[in-house]
Amino acid sequence: MSDFADSLNVTASAMRAQSMRLRLTAENVANADTPGYHRKTTSFQAAYEGGRATGLVEAGPVRLDRAPLSVEYDPSNPLADAEGNVEGSNVNLLLEVADAREAGRSYEANLKMFEQIRSMSTELMNLLRRR
Repeated sequence: MSDFADSLNVTASAMRAQSMRLRLTAENVANADTPGYHRKTTSFQAAYEGGRATGLVEAGPVRLDRAPLSVEYDPSNPLADAEGNVEGSNVNLLLEVADAREAGRSYEANLKMFEQIRSMSTELMNLLRRR
């Protein structure tokens, strides 16, 4: 049964990592019009325990995208500088939609794998009970 538990842990860790990615994508979309907002990103990394890889995945630290902020000319805006320019955000909504779709599909794939492993372990337990 340990193999089943290990497999469930791996898929659950991948779902947690993808859910973090979806959360950051949602934050980016929500703040796309916030002046001075930098897009948040994360990467995935292998989890280690005692210096050995566990097979689990975890989201890395949240990083701010250092791409230049958009600049718009709007002298009537209270946030405008002396030249009448206002800094926007560096969020690209097309990129955020693509990231959200990819993360969502990865989450769904891991969820199906989780359900399949759980179903297999249940069937194994049923077979062992019949003996």
